[in-house]
Amino acid sequence: MLRKFILLFCCFAFTEHLMAQRGIPPRKKTATRHVTKYAQHLDFLPPMVKLLKVPAGWEVKAAAAGLGKVRMMFPGPNGSVYVTRRDGADVLLLKDTNGDHEFDEVVTVVYPFKTVHGITGKDGYIYLCSNHELRRYKMQSDGALTDMEVLINDLPNGGQHPNRTIAFGPDGMLYISVGTLCNDCKEAEPELASMLQVDPATWKRTIYATGLRNTIGFDFHPQTGELWGMDNGADGKGSRWPPEELNQITKDGNYGYPLVYGNRVVDQSREDPAGDTKEEFAKNTEPSVMNLPAHQAPIEFRFFGNVNNIPAGYSDDALVCWHGSWNRSKPHGFKVQRIIYENGKPVGTEDFLTGFLKPGFLMFKRKARFGRPAGLAIMPDGVVYVSDDANGVIYAVKQTGK
Repeated sequence: MLRKFILLFCCFAFTEHLMAQRGIPPRKKTATRHVTKYAQHLDFLPPMVKLLKVPAGWEVKAAAAGLGKVRMMFPGPNGSVYVTRRDGADVLLLKDTNGDHEFDEVVTVVYPFKTVHGITGKDGYIYLCSNHELRRYKMQSDGALTDMEVLINDLPNGGQHPNRTIAFGPDGMLYISVGTLCNDCKEAEPELASMLQVDPATWKRTIYATGLRNTIGFDFHPQTGELWGMDNGADGKGSRWPPEELNQITKDGNYGYPLVYGNRVVDQSREDPAGDTKEEFAKNTEPSVMNLPAHQAPIEFRFFGNVNNIPAGYSDDALVCWHGSWNRSKPHGFKVQRIIYENGKPVGTEDFLTGFLKPGFLMFKRKARFGRPAGLAIMPDGVVYVSDDANGVIYAVKQTGK
């Protein structure tokens, strides 16, 4: 009898050890709720520009069209713009030769570079980042890129989220956003679902912040220097949850993914972490600063900064490209929105470029869209270029008469 008791006790203790190591399944019954409703795609036609709306005092026009799946952008010399094409494995240089904010010359400056997405520049160099690799090129006076160097070639595989984005901070360090491997993963690779910090003196990297599901768009506040990013929430949890999060990203901060979203709201469908509960874990995570409607899919996020020809009060504000939903009952997003900051903190939103989403086919209760905003380039003269990777159009938004 004593032997059986000892054996049962050992089995119980071993089971408890395993559960502590692997986490305890959720106590509440939950269900995956995938709601799939794509807006009908419409090919771009020039008259569609008249359907777009911008704030009073601004105007919009098509600066280029027929460019394929254009994504991230960065200002080049003499009013030109670099744009990455992840699916085309290349980088284009768009030139505005007469200063009318329409591009009349297109040059391929990098090819091939498979899955190239992130782009930034500093001290006469252009930096490009793909799923696995960070490169640097010398920028010539005419915008040509030469003398390619591979700086990093072992970034972790991005799986469903391979879209690396990059930016230099006020501290001189390079930051790289790394998304989660799948929709709702508990990652084994520590660099996934994180923000990396890279020292340009050695090109060695460290993990700056964790628990960020897919913060494609991030930037540094022009006055405070603080790092802000817009994180994509997971799919399959209903039409209205989890929110898209605007986070102030701090060193060593944990933003909760995949157990916690928004303002420390626990995802009850997930298991408890090893040796803890989700509720206790949430207390040590960083809450979002602003929550926005779910499944809009934020891509680029960029502060205006100290550029010319923008209204008073805009320099501290940011723009976010909402790529548009598919995982909610009523399509949402498909626009560019202004995030209004006061005293270094976000306080509200205002539509900046809308009109891509239309009623469409009412008989089938299906909306239509002719654009999915992806990238931004805010130029020194205050012109905002917006890339649409669904129709290959780049739009120019500027102050009227400027």
